[in-house]
Amino acid sequence: MERTCCPAYTIRLRAADFVHSKEQLRVSRRLQRFLDGTLDIKKPVKLMKDPNTSKDSCNSADNEVLKLSTEESLSNNGEKKSEAEQILHYLSNQIDNVVQACLKSGVFPLDIQLPKASVKKVLQAKRKLLVEESDLQYTSSIAFQIVATIRRGQSCDNNQLRLSRHSAEQNGLSPKAIAEKLASSLTQLAETSGLLIKACNGHINFYSSNKQSSSDGSVQVKTVLEEAAAGCPSKKCCLKRSSEQPPPKKRRLEIRLKRSSFDSEEFALYQKYQIKVHDDMPDRVTKSSYRRFLVDTPLVFVPPTGDGTVPPCGFGSFHQQYLIDGRLVAVGVIDILPKCLSSKYLFWDPDFAFLSLGKYSALQEIGWVRENQINCPSLKYYYLGYYIHSCSKMRYKAAYHPSELLCPLRYQWISFDIARPLLDKKPYLVLSDFANLQNGELSPPDVSDNVKEVQYDESDTESSGLRSVEIEDEDISNILIERKGSRLRYKCFFKAFNQRLITVRAGWAHGGVKRWLRKIFSKCK
Repeated sequence: MERTCCPAYTIRLRAADFVHSKEQLRVSRRLQRFLDGTLDIKKPVKLMKDPNTSKDSCNSADNEVLKLSTEESLSNNGEKKSEAEQILHYLSNQIDNVVQACLKSGVFPLDIQLPKASVKKVLQAKRKLLVEESDLQYTSSIAFQIVATIRRGQSCDNNQLRLSRHSAEQNGLSPKAIAEKLASSLTQLAETSGLLIKACNGHINFYSSNKQSSSDGSVQVKTVLEEAAAGCPSKKCCLKRSSEQPPPKKRRLEIRLKRSSFDSEEFALYQKYQIKVHDDMPDRVTKSSYRRFLVDTPLVFVPPTGDGTVPPCGFGSFHQQYLIDGRLVAVGVIDILPKCLSSKYLFWDPDFAFLSLGKYSALQEIGWVRENQINCPSLKYYYLGYYIHSCSKMRYKAAYHPSELLCPLRYQWISFDIARPLLDKKPYLVLSDFANLQNGELSPPDVSDNVKEVQYDESDTESSGLRSVEIEDEDISNILIERKGSRLRYKCFFKAFNQRLITVRAGWAHGGVKRWLRKIFSKCK
C-alpha cells in the first residue's frame, strides 16, 4: 500500500442507513417510465457496428430495440390530456416543425436524429423570483439538447474529429445561436397566439404580451388553443391527435437469482459487453476466461436452514439476471455471505445503456440486503469490492452514501466523509489514525498519556532498538509500537499477528518477531 500508485481500500455500506441521491432516484424513475412505455427514447446518433459481427447476428430482439428508438413520446395510457398539457404539446409540436425545417434546409447535419422538443410551464413561484421576467409563461431548452446530440454524433464518427465547444460556436451551432434561429422562425406562432417569443441564453421563452395577473394570463394562453384549432382546416385538429394515439406498450422486468454456473446466454451477453464497452478483442473473450473470472468460485454453497441464520437463497456465489420482456439485459455477479452481499461484477447489454443498468442494479442489490435482513439479521452490509481514490473510474463506488473504508493496518472502518479530504492530499494513509478528525486536517495522531511508545529497530531485534517503559497495573495493551512512521497499539498488533491477518515482510521474520515480543514482555513486567 505504501509503494503502489493505486492504494486500494475495501469499501462497504450499511444497507439500512442508505440514502438515495437525486441522480439515483432519477435512474429508478427513468427505468420505471421505460417499463410503463412513457419514456421518450431517442434514436441512437449512429449505430456502432462491430466489424467481426455479420448481418445474420442481428436477432429479432435487437431489431425490437431499434424500433423502440424511433418511437415518439407516448401519451399517458391514452387518456385525454388536460388543457394545460395540450398547450405544452402544441407548443412542442410547433418547435419540432421549425427544427425539421432547419434540418431540411441544411442548418443541422442530415445524418443525425435530433431530439423532440419539450416545453415546460414556468411555475408562479419561479416567476416571482424573476422580477424582470415576471410575465414568462413557458420555456424550452431544446437548443442545448440539439447541440449535445450533434457533438455526440461527431464523436461517434471515426472519420471526423470530435466537435469541440469552440468549433461548434464558430459554426453557429452553440445553444444561444440555435435558440435565436428557432425563435426567429416562430413568428407566425407569435402572431396567432399573442405570445412574445424570445431567445435567452440558449432557452426559448414564451411571454404573455402584457404583464397581467395569473388569471388573465391563463385566459390569454387559452387563446392559443382556440386560435390554433380555428386555423386547422381538418375537423380532427392536431390538438386532438394526442388522445387518438394508441396506449403505450408496457414492458415487464424480471429479476432472477441463480447459483453461479455457466450459461450460454449469459456468456453471449458478456462477449457483447466486453467487445463493445471495453473494446476487448473477440479472440480474448473466451469461455475459459469467462469461467475463471465470473463462474468458478471458492465459496461452498450453504442451503437455507429456516432458523433465521441463512437467507432463503442460501450463502454462496450467485448470478442475478435482469430480463425485460424475456430478454436478458444485464447480469450481476454477487457473493452472498453471512454479513453482507458482495458485488463482484456486472455486465449489461450496450443497447440499453440509456437505462444506466449499473446504477440500477446496485440499488436493487442494496434493496435486497435490506429486505433479507428480516430473515437473516446478521446480513447488514453491501460491499463493492475495492475503492481506489486515485482512479477516477472507481470513485462511483462512494456515491452510495454513507460508505465506509477499511483501514488496511488496524482493520477499523472509517467514514468516507472523513477519509475523502485526507485521500485528496495523500493516496495512502493509516485511516484509523484520523478516525476522530472532523475537519480532515493532516496531522499525526496525539499519543495519550496512558499510551507508551516503543521503538523497534529492524537491524537488531535483540539489542538497542528497545527501551523499557513503566506500565501501571501491568497493562501492556496500550503500548504504541512505531515503525517507519506508522503507529500500532500492541493489542491490535497481537490480534492481527495471531489471526495471521498481516503479511510478515522480510525484515520481520517470524522468529525475530516472537523474540522481540518476548523481550517487550520481560521489560514491561
